[in-house]
Amino acid sequence: MNYDIIVIGSGPGGYVTAIRASQLGMKTAIIERESLGGICLNWGCIPTKALLKSAQVFEYLQHAADYGIAVKEASADFGAVVKRSRDVANGMSAGIQFLMKKNKIDVLKGTAKVAPNKQVIVVDEAGKSTSYGAGKGVIIATGARSRELPNLPQDGNKIIGYRQAMTLTQQPKKLVVVGSGAIGVEFAYFYNAMGTEVTLIEYLPNIVPLEDEDVSKQLEKSFKKSGITIMTETSVESVDTKGKGCVVTVKTSKGEEKIECDVVLSAVGVQANIEELGVEEVGIIQDKGKIMVDEFYQTNIPGYYAIGDLVPGPALAHVASAEGIICVEKLAGHHPDPLNYNNVPGCTYCSPEVASVGMTEKAAIAAGLDVKIGKFPFSASGKASAAGAKDGFVKLIFDAKYGELLGAHMIGANVTEMIAEIVAIRKLETTGMDLIKTVHPHPTMSEAIMEAAAAAYGEVIHL
Repeated sequence: MNYDIIVIGSGPGGYVTAIRASQLGMKTAIIERESLGGICLNWGCIPTKALLKSAQVFEYLQHAADYGIAVKEASADFGAVVKRSRDVANGMSAGIQFLMKKNKIDVLKGTAKVAPNKQVIVVDEAGKSTSYGAGKGVIIATGARSRELPNLPQDGNKIIGYRQAMTLTQQPKKLVVVGSGAIGVEFAYFYNAMGTEVTLIEYLPNIVPLEDEDVSKQLEKSFKKSGITIMTETSVESVDTKGKGCVVTVKTSKGEEKIECDVVLSAVGVQANIEELGVEEVGIIQDKGKIMVDEFYQTNIPGYYAIGDLVPGPALAHVASAEGIICVEKLAGHHPDPLNYNNVPGCTYCSPEVASVGMTEKAAIAAGLDVKIGKFPFSASGKASAAGAKDGFVKLIFDAKYGELLGAHMIGANVTEMIAEIVAIRKLETTGMDLIKTVHPHPTMSEAIMEAAAAAYGEVIHL
């Protein structure tokens, strides 16, 4: 059987790519060995947000008195929380099945391997092997999995990755989270809110180390206030799992220390799913565990493309989707612009939430730029006060000469919903003064964006 496009992997990169290819009139097939939707819908973005929402609701109930409401003996049913998360994921996966059918995309179940001449070999569950041809191109979108460190081997029981963290049958009393990127801090927040004693370990000086330092410090302050133990500039030397629980040996500036816990969550990043795909046999070039591509995602071998976590760049669902659309539009003869990776937003859904785009203050200064910085705390926001969510701020970094918005860094309630305004502003090359004169509705959290811009230019009203 022959297709115009064959997409390997049905995550947010793969399924979006397949739908756009079909919209452009190309006969399309998508290959998936597990559940439609990939890691994001089944084991990442969506089910984790369901868990985090349950944790947030539980926190609301525990602090109901702050809002003048009496709630007696609220308790969390951990099993029911996990079940709700899985139900949400299953519903989303079924939704992708509907989209495939709606867009007349063939779903091929099995494990794929690329072969020369734009061929893909699919082995189904029964072991049957079938070869399919792609007239225009093969797009590899197999995503990534939890990265394992040599001294932190995951056994799926006591040392776990994010997949097991979502489906534990019993809530641990004590949890050690290694790594404070998005995955680490989201699970640290979730388990702490549910009542687990959490220790968060980070090798670098700040948690969420890719964020602006002010954001990192605020999140650490908020986490400590909620009872999470934070250990920065700390390395995990070993984990002893021979006993009932775990004994984690860590090295700090003061020497070695041992931490007892029930479970260790390894959240030290992800690694691309490239193995056994046949890319070496085809001659596709890799470097440092990534497939090398051009600005339209073609590999060094014509007719073979790669997107998402497989290629250099941020391993984010929305990036994979954008890359896939650009890739197939170029294949269809359109003239898409290459993706501007400097204007890709990052979001972390712990509480308080974190959202950012563009340069940090440190990066802007290191680049030799003359900057204006405006910062507006949510403690000065009427909406934040009314909502009981005064932790955090909006920080904007402008080029002093031209007024270009170089970067935005937010921490607080709902900031992941606010960052898109900044992305659009940067896309449209709006200046700081334009932003100040853009009327924002009152009372809203988003007013803090306007106020932060005004603060950068000495015109802030409410601070």
